This record gives sequence, structure tokens and C-alpha cells, in this order.
Amino acid sequence: MRIAIANDHAGFPLRAHVASVVTDLGHDLLDVGTPDDTPVDFPVISRRVTDLVRSGDADRGLLVCGTGVGAAIAANKVSGIRAAVIHDSFSARQCVEHDDVNVACVGAWIVGPRVATDTVTTYLGARFSTDPDFRRRVAQLAEMDGSAVPSPEPAGGATTGR
Repeated sequence: MRIAIANDHAGFPLRAHVASVVTDLGHDLLDVGTPDDTPVDFPVISRRVTDLVRSGDADRGLLVCGTGVGAAIAANKVSGIRAAVIHDSFSARQCVEHDDVNVACVGAWIVGPRVATDTVTTYLGARFSTDPDFRRRVAQLAEMDGSAVPSPEPAGGATTGR
């Protein structure tokens, strides 16, 4: 896969490690982050990755900032992007399998290299489920952000309890 990665100044100390995890796993890396710890606004950095994912130039994105939260908020403002903070392997897997997350956000102040390795490896190894419930919900998200044509409500109700 082609993975776009970016960081702000707070994420700079962990970015090189995350980038090496991506390349060690055999993925192509598009690094568009800041090259040092000079302060930079996380929305600008987030946009660099989301533009690459939206255009199809990257299959998925990774954002590294202080907590991951600001980057996730910024990324989720972009139509077609589903971003999540990943600080554990369970969330890293589930966010892709159930929610088709295409941008993962890691907090350098929250996790160290070992946890970052586990979460990034899990995120990049996960695949979106073929379960119709999850597919329907992600389609509803696309309708909400305007990146898909609205579809009628499924017959028989909108939930199945999952």
C-alpha cells in the first residue's frame, strides 16, 4: 500500500520511528510531515495527508502529533476521510474492520515506540469487513459528509444490534 505520513512539531520525535515501521512492513511511504520540531499548525499537516488519501495517491494515512486528537479532528473535517486516534491494537484493528478508517492518528506524547509499532502494524494489516451491517454504516457516514449519493433506508430497520 501507499501510506501518507505527516507530523507536526509535537509528533516529530516519533515520526521517524512510525515511518520506519511502515517501510519495514513493505509499504511505500509518502512523507509530507515537518522535518523538525519547529512549531507548525496541525490542521495544515493533516490536510497534506487527507489530500493524498482523497486523491487516491495514498491508500491510507498516518498522522503523528502530540495526542492524535487534534489531527483526527482536522482530518475528519475533510469529506471522504474517516480518521481515528489509535493508541492500542484493538482500536487500530477495529477502526478499520468496522469503520473503514483511512487515516490513523497517533499521539507521540501518549505512546512510545513499542506501542506505536504494534498499533501501526495492526492498522496497516487490518481490512474492512464484508459484513453488510458495517458496510451500510460506513455508507451512511459517506452520506453524512457528502462524499456519497444518499441511498434509501434499508428495509426492516437500520440496526441489527452490532
